[in-house]
Amino acid sequence: MEKGNIVFLNGVTSSGKTSIVDAIQASSEDIYYVVANDLFEEMIGDRYLREDYWKHLSELIIMMYHTAKLFSDLGKHVLIDGILVERPELAPHYEKVKALFAGYPFYMIEVYCPLDICRQRNIERGNRGENQSQEQHDMMAQHIDYHFTVNTHQNTSEECAQLILKSLVD
Repeated sequence: MEKGNIVFLNGVTSSGKTSIVDAIQASSEDIYYVVANDLFEEMIGDRYLREDYWKHLSELIIMMYHTAKLFSDLGKHVLIDGILVERPELAPHYEKVKALFAGYPFYMIEVYCPLDICRQRNIERGNRGENQSQEQHDMMAQHIDYHFTVNTHQNTSEECAQLILKSLVD
């Protein structure tokens, strides 16, 4: 069986990842299933996250990656809505991701938006910390080998989705 594409949308909160996911699902001829940090974080409950946030979140993130790999093994395309942060609990996060998806049709996509715009979006959303994007940016893995980059400040989510989908066949 042919493996499904694994498309990792990497970016800070409010950079536009989830909007791009929605646009890809709405416009692609192929079905793309979604695994997301936010969805997996909800699986464990607040009690554990309050006790040791990074320990439990790190375990969930690794499980999320294995879930994406399972979808691919079953011939299904999958979008990962996430962020590669380099925390001691995950380190070396990017290297773990590359090793886990070696031999798979894996595409690392940078979802970029200027931090001042992300900050503005965080304030408008009201459910994110005002400086959460900056804090995540400061923890983000460096020197990532991206397949493609989209800028959600310059392009709409729909345009970004089309650019990403086109990059997968080029």
